[in-house]
Amino acid sequence: MDTTAQLPLQGDLSWKLSAHPITLLWFLGFRISSLLVYLFGGLFVSNNFILIFILTIVLLSMDFYYLKNIAGRRLVGLRWWNEVDPATGDSKWVFESADTSQRPGGTNKTDSRFFWLALYVQPALWIGLAILAVVRLSFVWLSVIVVALILTITNTLAFSRADKFSQASNIATRALDTGGLARNIAGNMFSRVFNR
Repeated sequence: MDTTAQLPLQGDLSWKLSAHPITLLWFLGFRISSLLVYLFGGLFVSNNFILIFILTIVLLSMDFYYLKNIAGRRLVGLRWWNEVDPATGDSKWVFESADTSQRPGGTNKTDSRFFWLALYVQPALWIGLAILAVVRLSFVWLSVIVVALILTITNTLAFSRADKFSQASNIATRALDTGGLARNIAGNMFSRVFNR
């Protein structure tokens, strides 16, 4: 029997393999803290709805800001923001992805797994808590859950779109690269013209 402990592989859910462990720990801390305050805040402040509401909303806001502006960029190389045209008032989402040439190995697989898992699990947990609040007829708590769902789903949708934009951008870049599709098409066209 092999008594040596297996070393974690890149992509395993071990924060020790992270390229940005401090960013990852803060990201996970913000993601978890709002849920913990909502779930267990009543144990420490004797069901004071207003205090739990304020603490949960503040933690959700910190999570939203940290995820949108810091964790997304550092962990998976993605950012998003919303611009409003002052003349027309039209809103436009802007997506940005890190240059792959600056990240030789791409994004860290462990960071990426933690990021996407936490990004999709948290809204699912809030939806479960919403269903539980409706079943228990605790409609006053739905106000906290609605704010949580708006913030977490906004980030989830925005980062999902930013990831799709990034993948499409990478495909286009590779296709138009010097050794890519454009060069092959042009080379084939010229060889056919001159070989006739």
